[in-house]
Amino acid sequence: MTEQRHHEEREAARDAVRKAWAELVRTARRTVKDGLVVGTSGNVSVRVGDTVLVTPSGVPYDQLRPEDAVGVDLEGEQFLGDLAPTSELPMHLAIYRNTDAGAVVHTHAVHATAVSMLVPELPAVHYMTGILGGPVRVAPYALYGTEELAAHMLHALRDRTGCLLQNHGTVTYGDNLSQAYDRTAQLEWMARLWLTATAVPGHAPTLLSPGQLREAEDKLRGYGQQPG
Repeated sequence: MTEQRHHEEREAARDAVRKAWAELVRTARRTVKDGLVVGTSGNVSVRVGDTVLVTPSGVPYDQLRPEDAVGVDLEGEQFLGDLAPTSELPMHLAIYRNTDAGAVVHTHAVHATAVSMLVPELPAVHYMTGILGGPVRVAPYALYGTEELAAHMLHALRDRTGCLLQNHGTVTYGDNLSQAYDRTAQLEWMARLWLTATAVPGHAPTLLSPGQLREAEDKLRGYGQQPG
């Protein structure tokens, strides 16, 4: 009976990894389709227990197959797959080690990256800023794939679920891939909104006050269909 139970548990774990990898690939392909990345820039990860599944380095997302799954532990030791993991693995692991994230999305979205070159934070231009925890900080530039960049990112993510990387792109995380992706899309939209508003000569965009933003954050926690 014990051996049978162990076999069932192993099969359930493998099935969970297969399903998570399939969703990860769909999400990675969506970043390209929605114009948030070009080619293989950007990366996506999802946590399944103590396993972190990540997109591989330099492989077009439309070529990824079920057998291409790449998995590492929280220390970055690869134990699943033959393809090398994304070069941004230090960023992903830093988030999983320091938050309760279930998924991470990193993109090179055009408008958000442009904002990262102009200001130290994206201010509260819209109430959807609340889904990220407040005005979105810009992490100082560091070479991609380094522990230095991961450290800058963690600092910018204090009490936030998303940040900008100077001259680089965006990072968001969530409970799952759907939530992490939605936060990325909202961040890019708000960056575009801010750039559009600031481009009008002689005018400065109005911003939400801290009180207005807190009110929006509270209401957003109950947004959408709630479990019965």
